[in-house]
Amino acid sequence: QVPLVESGGGLVQAGASLRLSCVASVSGRTLDTLRLGWFRQAPGRQREFVAAVRWIDGSIGYAASVKGRASIFRDQAKGLVDLQIGSLKPEDTAVYYCAAGPRLSTFDYSDSDAYVSWGQGTLVTVSA
Repeated sequence: QVPLVESGGGLVQAGASLRLSCVASVSGRTLDTLRLGWFRQAPGRQREFVAAVRWIDGSIGYAASVKGRASIFRDQAKGLVDLQIGSLKPEDTAVYYCAAGPRLSTFDYSDSDAYVSWGQGTLVTVSA
């Protein structure tokens, strides 16, 4: 298990940008064995993939719904993985979760089954 703590959620207006942060409280050696991802879950909907990064080489993937609007960053010194989303829309309203899973998982990085540790989530509300 990887302790994960998200922060940065809140109420924003449509069109604005928001940056979420996730701290992974493990060593750098452990981080190198992981991929870290962001998922979100809107009310009444299933959890969906947003973005992920493979820690050791920075390989990144995005969901089609946010591609071009989102950026995922990793800070190797601080063990942070941030997610920035621009041009926010009301449909981006959701609880956003940080997740960690084995780098060499047999699951696709966009599959929630690829992740074994989850943060508590941070709520993002986008007003029209």
